[in-house]
Amino acid sequence: MTGIPGFWAVIPAGGSGTRLWPISRRHSPKFLHDLTGSGQSLLRATWDRLEPLVGERILVVTGVAHEEAVRRQLPMLGYDAVLGEPSPRDSMPAIGLAAAVLERRDPEAVLGSFAADHVITEPDNFRRAVAEAVVLARRGELATIGIDPTGPATGYGYIRLGEPLDVVGAPSAHRVDEFVEKPDLETATRYLDSGEYRWNAGMFVVGATTLLELLAENHADMVESLRTIAADPRRMPDLWPSLQKIAIDHAVAEPAAAAGRVAVVPAALGWDDVGDFASLSRLAPVSTSLPGITAIGPTDDIISIDSRATVAAGGRLVALIGVEDLVVIDTQDALLITSPDRVQEVKQVVEILTARGRTDLT
Repeated sequence: MTGIPGFWAVIPAGGSGTRLWPISRRHSPKFLHDLTGSGQSLLRATWDRLEPLVGERILVVTGVAHEEAVRRQLPMLGYDAVLGEPSPRDSMPAIGLAAAVLERRDPEAVLGSFAADHVITEPDNFRRAVAEAVVLARRGELATIGIDPTGPATGYGYIRLGEPLDVVGAPSAHRVDEFVEKPDLETATRYLDSGEYRWNAGMFVVGATTLLELLAENHADMVESLRTIAADPRRMPDLWPSLQKIAIDHAVAEPAAAAGRVAVVPAALGWDDVGDFASLSRLAPVSTSLPGITAIGPTDDIISIDSRATVAAGGRLVALIGVEDLVVIDTQDALLITSPDRVQEVKQVVEILTARGRTDLT
């Protein structure tokens, strides 16, 4: 065992990444792919980032349909380190289940929840921020890491910083005044100018029992079911479908912040949630052999003549001549062509396909 004693990492590996269709699908979501040209999937990169902090103390919570793929990508994990959820119930039941399992293994366990599909380019800053958050969690706080914003983003929720906490071992910590929803551009610009706000990346560090106690204040029935499943996994099929679909932000973080129970560690992490093809255009390397082309994956099947685009070739030749500001994503059974300013709308394609019954393509 290495890393921070008594600290466990929980990796929720869910969602279908509909804004990254057709690369990301229900059967093969984005966390299983190498989208940034790093040579490893987003899931494996998450494990690499966390392993120095926790050693073998990692739990992955994923859909049963992805359980085997997760095990193949992380063969170092023990069998009981992957928890399969029968159906998606949003982040609170997934993280709550991990908390209930950890509470039984180690009543003093502190867990940190870190999504499987995010990118962090400043790992040293990440480790320092997590270490501070663990100190806060051991004081009974629900701690979160607030990302220093690099622009007035409208796609993220925000955290409003309160007073500094002056905690030994957590010199950066502040009280959280409130969590706020995704703003419009004018509001986001005002947040950025004030210096009082950080992006909410959904990273939470908290004692396993503390998390369940906070959850029980408004969702006691969920806690009872999660503890029952942790004690007897055979109860999963009959209890899991009854759990409310709710995010940890709404179930715990927002009410806890209103009660003065949440602390934040601001940090510059080079963070990105890889939420759409605009993100990938920033993260994937610009091709050295194809000027103007940002390639997602190999470039052997891409020809570009006087073009500027983000391109993924899926086995067929993709040839571009004299085009600019395009996103071209080719796979074996679907082709997406859009512009960078419309990439947020890609999820509408998935909605249309679902309505048409074309679940083979979603």
